[in-house]
Amino acid sequence: MAEAKPFVPVKLICGLISGKNDVLLVAEKALVRDFGPVESVSESYPFDLIDYYEKEMGRPLSRRFLSFEPLVLPDDLSRIKLRTNRMEAELQELFQTESRIVNIDPGCLRGSSLVMGTAKNFAHRIPIGGGIYAHLELLFGKDSVKALEWTYPDFKSPRYHGWLLQVRKRYLEQLKSLGA
Repeated sequence: MAEAKPFVPVKLICGLISGKNDVLLVAEKALVRDFGPVESVSESYPFDLIDYYEKEMGRPLSRRFLSFEPLVLPDDLSRIKLRTNRMEAELQELFQTESRIVNIDPGCLRGSSLVMGTAKNFAHRIPIGGGIYAHLELLFGKDSVKALEWTYPDFKSPRYHGWLLQVRKRYLEQLKSLGA
């Protein structure tokens, strides 16, 4: 019988989508307050491959990513996603808007994959607690990124891949320094 082993810590990343830079800056401060110092910030990318958020948040929209210095356990993803959902509501109230003004998507980056948290159920998503599902977004090779059939269009595009591979490299170095 195989015994369960403790999970290896993962790198927390968050993707933020908004059309307002001041909202992104306030959201980033809230994320730092809750999850610790930021290790890396991606450039801002146009969020223009799907129009899912335009009705709610307007256009043009952009997405940028943050990675955090402290590692987290992968089973914390549901708690983190519930917290980022509350942050979205808090920012809507702070900026006194009728609809959501920022989308915050947390994910766990491992050496082999990127798993994002979502509140939206679908056949390929795994329930992980509190109404939150794990969505396997990407697989990593040594120096490559592999999209899957259900990978979101913007993640399939290579625009994020360079930044994600840099974060993965730093994560693997961090694990090595911890002896994990």
